[in-house]
Amino acid sequence: MTERPSTHQVTVRSLDGRARADVVAIEEPLTIRLATLAGATSDVAVTMRTPGHDDELAVGWLVAEGILSGRRDVVDVAPCALGADDDAVGNAVQVTLAADRLPDLSSLDRHGLVTSACGVCGRRTLEALADSGITPVASRVTVDADVVRGLGASLRAAQPTFGLTGGVHAAAAATPDGDLVDLREDVGRHNALDKLVGSAVLDGRSLAEHVLVLSGRASYELLMKAAVARMEVVVAMGAASSLAVDVADAFALTLVGFAAGRDPNVHTRPDRVRSAP
Repeated sequence: MTERPSTHQVTVRSLDGRARADVVAIEEPLTIRLATLAGATSDVAVTMRTPGHDDELAVGWLVAEGILSGRRDVVDVAPCALGADDDAVGNAVQVTLAADRLPDLSSLDRHGLVTSACGVCGRRTLEALADSGITPVASRVTVDADVVRGLGASLRAAQPTFGLTGGVHAAAAATPDGDLVDLREDVGRHNALDKLVGSAVLDGRSLAEHVLVLSGRASYELLMKAAVARMEVVVAMGAASSLAVDVADAFALTLVGFAAGRDPNVHTRPDRVRSAP
């Protein structure tokens, strides 16, 4: 798939009035469309994203939503047109399923359960995730505390778009030894992770037994996506929300917050983190 530019050069002025060139991350909408072998189509989502790896973003999002279970479900992923809207050129991607009929899309309504209003809503959200078929992850991965402390520097060094703009998030997969094996960037934290998952799915790789490294905070949605991808350890450079901790606990994920600091917080399943002797 041909990649569009992810950055744009602009002219800015400092507070003293001096003009200078700068680079900003591009943010544009992407429509995700499903298609069947029989020709039926349905637009299922629009997300604001940084162009690049749109095929991975679409596939990763569909996996997280339970629409796809793996590479065998996908026949093709390609850009598509949205009528006569010139602004949509390059901003829509069609995922053709290995099926003659569209799947039940009612599960996409579960996002309506997600609020920050109360604990009851949080419990209902966890119940909805369990009902969707997500199960607790296994316990095969352990990481050294020193590896956890070093992941922030490794992530930052591997973020080219952030280096140019300072305006994008990153999600990376690392081995338990701390080696980054894949990384994606996007203005949206959830989009970066969807691209990471989509890359693995399209390549036929598993992210199980890898550590998920996040450039920012850990939210409910990111932990949900980690559980779907079977990534046992999530290391976030920022803070964790209460519902993210609840999801990690419910699905047996190890969640580490403030990993960029001197003393990261291990919120759940500390047995996977080996302390320094």
